[in-house]
Amino acid sequence: MAIDYKLIGKRIKEERIKKHLTQEEMSDRIDTSVSFYNRLETGASQINLKRIVQIAEILDTPIGYFITGIKENEGEYLNQDFKNILKRCTPQKQRFIYQLAELVAKYL
Repeated sequence: MAIDYKLIGKRIKEERIKKHLTQEEMSDRIDTSVSFYNRLETGASQINLKRIVQIAEILDTPIGYFITGIKENEGEYLNQDFKNILKRCTPQKQRFIYQLAELVAKYL
């Protein structure tokens, strides 16, 4: 699986803007230059785990969101995972999984 640094940067930028923070403020908080921080947001530089943790803490955003685009507290965070599982199944297996899910939803 390839890491899409441009997409990670885009998500970071979106969250930063939601928090009304500038690139200058973010670069100060993670102790980098503004130009380096800009390269993180544009995907021109690869982000390492240390930086992504720092940014996630500052933006109060789950780390996994930047990588996957999924926030676990959103109601539909497993939809893509289920879709991927179902793609690998025959129609018969898909029907069985559906029936099983119906039973679990009904009785649990």
